[in-house]
Amino acid sequence: MNPFPAFLLLEGRSVLVVGAGPVATSKIGSLLEAGARVTVVAPQMLPEVETLPVTRVRRAFVPEDLDGCWFVVAAATPEVNLLVARAAGEKHVFVNAVDDLAAATAYLGGVVRRGGVTVAISTGGSAPALAGLLREALDSLLPDDLGEWKAEAERQRPVWRAERVPIAERRPLLLRALQKLYGDRSAA
Repeated sequence: MNPFPAFLLLEGRSVLVVGAGPVATSKIGSLLEAGARVTVVAPQMLPEVETLPVTRVRRAFVPEDLDGCWFVVAAATPEVNLLVARAAGEKHVFVNAVDDLAAATAYLGGVVRRGGVTVAISTGGSAPALAGLLREALDSLLPDDLGEWKAEAERQRPVWRAERVPIAERRPLLLRALQKLYGDRSAA
């Protein structure tokens, strides 16, 4: 399979996390940062989950838990993850089943965030350790002032749109603008 890469806008949207162990807890933070309204369903929860701004439901998963959800993270046993995946499939909800390819319809990648830019790396769920290594490598290669690159691109975009510059022709223009940005610094 060849997954389609996408970034989800979860601000204000309901997301279900099934499981409340260490792996589930590690996913909750990213979901909250994305602005998702998170509900955690699990018979038992780590103390860390008790302090998070989530809705907690202390019981086993039932398919109705998916009602109104946009996305679900299944971080439970393989048996529970499979139940979640089947129910989610019926409701057309994507599932990130942590380290469980058979139950997953969405894979979360290694992520680098810097200066308003997000870079994600995926191996389609088959080699998460490699995705992690690649994330670390890219993190070390990206410039510290990446936010300035983004700001320059944001300044140029309305100009290019007004001038109807085709998207493919904008990259060389951006490269020249970035070179000028560094040229201005060396002159100072």
